[in-house]
Amino acid sequence: MKYLWIGVFAAVFIWSGIEPKDRFTWFLEVVPAIAGALLLAVTYRSFRFTPLLYYLILVHCLILMVGGHYTYAEVPLFDSFKTIFGFTRNNYDKVGHFAQGFVPAMIARELLIRKQVVNGRGWLNFFVVSFCLGLSAFYELIEWWVAAATGEGAEAFLGTQGYVWDTQSDMALALFGAVAALVVLAGWHDRQLRNVVKI
Repeated sequence: MKYLWIGVFAAVFIWSGIEPKDRFTWFLEVVPAIAGALLLAVTYRSFRFTPLLYYLILVHCLILMVGGHYTYAEVPLFDSFKTIFGFTRNNYDKVGHFAQGFVPAMIARELLIRKQVVNGRGWLNFFVVSFCLGLSAFYELIEWWVAAATGEGAEAFLGTQGYVWDTQSDMALALFGAVAALVVLAGWHDRQLRNVVKI
């Protein structure tokens, strides 16, 4: 699994860096993927996640790298969806923000369970969702800071496409993603965690 993960990540990373739509946006979007991959590499021996987590993190990295290559407002497949479904904007960024809740929810869940930070499933779910909302809000602040520092150069990074409620809908999608991950994957995650820790 390790070599497959590295191979897929490396291939998509190289592709994404070949003539991206906007080099500055590409850099901003792939930095979290690179940082995440490096963190996984450094901690692989001392703290190995469940296989489910590694696959989810890879998918999240791929979403970031595709968005970085095209910019989130110009991913071709989602331009096609605009025509087919009559959307007024390219909604690839919404996939990214849903993943921003979905994947970190499972990372937070695993860390909280394995480090025995909270007692009871109710508190576990509360802290996981709160973490994801906080992460999403912090990311929106980063977008704001980048836009303020770089001016028009950050338009492709922001990807608002004229949508006045973009920030709020991004955070809402992260919330929905976190809740969806807990509902859909908790059982599967628990089965894998039993091989690592008593739950």
